[in-house]
Amino acid sequence: MGSAEYICPEKGATFPADVCPDEMPNIDDNNSCLANQFKDDPELYGKLKDLKTDGGVTFAKCIKTGMDNKGLPTSKTVGIVAGDADCYQVFKELFDPIIRERHEGFHSEAVHPMDRQPGNLSDTVIDPSGEIVIATRIRGGRSVTGYKFAPSCTFEERREIEKTVGGACSKLFDVLEGEYFPLQGSRSWESAPNGMDDAKAEELKSQGGLFKYPTSTVLLSSGMGRHWPDARGVFQNKDPERKVFIWVNEEDHLRIIVRDQGSDFQSTAKLYLYACDEVQKFLKEDGKDYVIDDRLGYILNCPSNLGSGMRASVIMKIPSLSSREDFKDIVYKSNLQARSGKEDGEWDISNKDRIGISEIDLLNIVVNGAAQFVKWETALKNGDDISDEIKALMAPPEEDEMEEG
Repeated sequence: MGSAEYICPEKGATFPADVCPDEMPNIDDNNSCLANQFKDDPELYGKLKDLKTDGGVTFAKCIKTGMDNKGLPTSKTVGIVAGDADCYQVFKELFDPIIRERHEGFHSEAVHPMDRQPGNLSDTVIDPSGEIVIATRIRGGRSVTGYKFAPSCTFEERREIEKTVGGACSKLFDVLEGEYFPLQGSRSWESAPNGMDDAKAEELKSQGGLFKYPTSTVLLSSGMGRHWPDARGVFQNKDPERKVFIWVNEEDHLRIIVRDQGSDFQSTAKLYLYACDEVQKFLKEDGKDYVIDDRLGYILNCPSNLGSGMRASVIMKIPSLSSREDFKDIVYKSNLQARSGKEDGEWDISNKDRIGISEIDLLNIVVNGAAQFVKWETALKNGDDISDEIKALMAPPEEDEMEEG
């Protein structure tokens, strides 16, 4: 793909990415966090439409994806992206309420706590029998200082990001030692001028380590497809058992992914934290770092991933528990989310929140929640009644008897 912004009248993607129209287009039928804020405060559009960051990111660039996509009542998108870190300040009047809506109350004065100490991980064994949990996976995004984000970076800048991140990855050692493979068709990596070969692409795909080109209007309108597949690739470690992948220039500058078979979530978590720290260490040797904010945590292009930027998953077979009518409520009340339901009861259980809770606390929520799901699944298979425990989970939290002041 070239460098032009995505314009496709057939898909309704016609909003410009450089200069906003004087009048805001009709968004009555749009369903997104962006649309909600414009409907609540229509004057915001006129107040922000002509602003841009010092790096040249326009307001139009940030809101194009939400203006182009109507969304669905059952699948509401965020509707806004940041072209660089400064967007969160320059367009704060719009980003802050969207962050608050998307993250259920994370307000303008809230601060994202940081705790990345492996020693604070829960030691709860999720699946003592080893019969329910299939695999564990943790992935998290990071942005690198000094560069615009994927929606706005130039062709040359994207290649510089690849060079910086690829250089940091080349210094990894021990269990992280590996090799960088550019996507097929990329011409940016000197040692592999045509990208990875078919065999490597199939290997990465089979291991869940290869990302795909964007096809949805949401991503294309965000600018994720520009220059594709140039300067994009996957770093893969050599360890045959504990797989580590680092995606370069997918939706964020880099995404670190650790996956392992079995139920040893703590081992996966520790390797993930170690990989994040090691990449950061070598980025600093090159004068770079992760983009991090005292209030918002790790800064990424999509507000949905602010804070930890992390999604920690336990893939488990829970046909008895997931067949209950209240399963979605059970998941929600456990501060988790469930994805990829299959007929055999296989589910991907992961953290619901990203911001306002430290990485360690989020990891512990997954550990303890998944362990509870294993206990309930086992009990149901044995014909035991878990209704009292579910009732206790669903009960509203007790209010403090004494109010301040």
